[in-house]
Amino acid sequence: MDPKNFEMLSKVEAEHFWFVARNELIIGLMDKFFPGARRFLEIGCGNGAVLRAVARSRNWERLVGSELHPTGLAFAKRRLPAQVELVQMDARNIPAESAFDLTGAFDVVEHIADDEAVLRGLRRATQSGGGAIITVPQHPLLWSRADDIAYHQRRYRRGELEAKLRRSGFEIVFSTSYTALLLPVMVVSRLSAKHKPGNEEVVREFNLNPWVNSIFTAILRAEVRATLSGLTWPAGGSRVVVARAA
Repeated sequence: MDPKNFEMLSKVEAEHFWFVARNELIIGLMDKFFPGARRFLEIGCGNGAVLRAVARSRNWERLVGSELHPTGLAFAKRRLPAQVELVQMDARNIPAESAFDLTGAFDVVEHIADDEAVLRGLRRATQSGGGAIITVPQHPLLWSRADDIAYHQRRYRRGELEAKLRRSGFEIVFSTSYTALLLPVMVVSRLSAKHKPGNEEVVREFNLNPWVNSIFTAILRAEVRATLSGLTWPAGGSRVVVARAA
């Protein structure tokens, strides 16, 4: 990610439908599958938007957020409780072994060419029987200017992340697409962006009309509730996988 984007993201993460719903999904999956977890590591914590929601979700013994870019860590430090540990770290080289009972990477590994090095590092950092939650963008056909701007290496094919997690020493507990109900809107947006010069369409996605944002938030919150009840979605703009350290 271009470090210049951290400031823009810090202004929209608290209200933008996509970030709001993703946070609720992540916390819900943590509560459903790992209610006893007390030591959590997030790889690529960015501005700390997810980590702030995690910190509020339960009493933790230890919370650690890592980020490659110091710009992101500076924003995170301002918004997170003092007890949260923040470290600058390359996700391909995690200096921890069995130190956490839950780990996560939320829209991070798609930025890294050797994503399996990150997943192997997460497995080493996670104690046996502990868990990991990973979210990634999905469907190569949805590749757009937004992926270029974000320096994505890939959008994942169905089953690709699960296979890589298994090779890294995890068992798959739960896997589904998400942002499924808004997939038609996303497809139209991505197709229209291909015919417009510059980054106009990408910028507009982050500066939605408040009414539109409210409607999209309500739709995705309904999707999150259905997902947490056990429903899985065959297609969606993103994918979330819950895994257990074998």
